[in-house]
Amino acid sequence: MWRNLRILVLLLILLIVALNAYFDRVYSTDWNTPLRVAVYPINGDGSAEADQFIAGLQADRFENLEKFFDQEARHWGLTLERPVRFRAAPQLHSQPPALARNANMLGVVWWSLRMRYWAWQTPDPPGAPDVKLFVVYHNPALTPTLSHSVGMQKGLYGVVNVFAERSMIGSNDVITAHELLHTLGASDKYDPRTSQPLHPIGYADPSKQPLLPQTSAELMGGRIPQSATESETPESLRQVLIGPMTAAEIRWSKQ
Repeated sequence: MWRNLRILVLLLILLIVALNAYFDRVYSTDWNTPLRVAVYPINGDGSAEADQFIAGLQADRFENLEKFFDQEARHWGLTLERPVRFRAAPQLHSQPPALARNANMLGVVWWSLRMRYWAWQTPDPPGAPDVKLFVVYHNPALTPTLSHSVGMQKGLYGVVNVFAERSMIGSNDVITAHELLHTLGASDKYDPRTSQPLHPIGYADPSKQPLLPQTSAELMGGRIPQSATESETPESLRQVLIGPMTAAEIRWSKQ
């Protein structure tokens, strides 16, 4: 009897989690109202430089991100004005749970559960956000190579690793936009072994003749292909667009 009761409780918990994930998916991409995104800055390496950079963040720092999503949404026929609204959240002084580089499937699941709880218990800014992005700033002199950023649809949160460097603000915006779309169900469109965008879904202009070099990046392709083996990181959102497969995944269009 007790065994059956434990199984029933577990099944109910799994059902609640599944329903919660389903409704997160539906309501975050119904586009009846703007998506509310809270952005939490975090000093990723404890450096004074990262703290100074965070302290100097401007109130209008999300303007380019909002304009990008507004422009791309209109291209795909969405008439909602400013469909993505970013809001600054308080700086956090704790680090998100770290995912081990060699984590197996069980380790990833355990990390995901801890991360969801950590994201859930962070304080909300005024107006409950739909998505939480934790932007972790690193001093490039101390951390020349960033850990992989993640955006999770289950839980609607992202951990975005960026550089605390003014010259990198544009590329930081690209990473932020990329991870935000992961939380909305968009998939990567590059080869994880080489980081090269996949043709045609990861190319901004897959029918261009000659095909290479490209001049822009598809957001989920991540980079601007220059040759069959080389690609460049876009310097800002001005070099990026949202392609048809990505637009369909976030329900801006029907493919």
